[in-house]
Amino acid sequence: MALRPVQVNIKALDAPAVGRFWAGALGWNAYSPGVTTYVGPAGGLVWPDPVAVCIDVVPVPEAKTPAKNRLHLDLATTSAAHRAELIARVRALGATPADVGQGDVPWTVLADPEGNEFCVLEPGDIYRDTGPIARVVVDCADPRAMGRFWGEAIDWTVHEVTDDHAVLRSAKSVGPYLEFLRTPGLKTVPDRVHLDLLPYPGDDKEAEVARLRALGATDLDLGQGDVPWTVLADPEGHEFCVLALS
Repeated sequence: MALRPVQVNIKALDAPAVGRFWAGALGWNAYSPGVTTYVGPAGGLVWPDPVAVCIDVVPVPEAKTPAKNRLHLDLATTSAAHRAELIARVRALGATPADVGQGDVPWTVLADPEGNEFCVLEPGDIYRDTGPIARVVVDCADPRAMGRFWGEAIDWTVHEVTDDHAVLRSAKSVGPYLEFLRTPGLKTVPDRVHLDLLPYPGDDKEAEVARLRALGATDLDLGQGDVPWTVLADPEGHEFCVLALS
């Protein structure tokens, strides 16, 4: 029994526009299989992608609040020239500078057209094989506790756990890292961005949900009604969904 992160879910007023932004930023394609806009590698819609953690943009009627998202993406760069090109490209696509109190740091903090924060990283060998998304970063109060929960919740390998962060990655050493970063402040509003998890073929979704509850996840009612996925929160209240196998 295991679960795998398959996509980052982003809520948006204009899902097609935000999907087009992220497709341009990542060098991927935007697909419209239904009411959502799915952003994944070029070459045709593949779901779930065998390597990448993709993006699913979901239309909602509410705009983002001024509160910083508790989950954001870090984008990888391969050289100084690539980093400059990527920053120029996302700015042309509608990204704007964002101040989240980062101070003088070597990465660049930006926001997509609806205010969702993301970072463009400086080049680093560790991210050369991640694809365009280097890290999915989650703010938290206790990285050690998050490392324990998520290390059991999903089938990714825990690479490092300290008082400041916990880092996980696919056991196949492909795709982005998942980092829980110790960050001041508490969660105050529902997450605008969250992870979607998927069971493997042959696994039982309800058994997986029961296992997560035993690990410390709690059920969450966001007004989703009768849907095929299950909405949960981790021990610090970060929303995530367990999707149904199609």
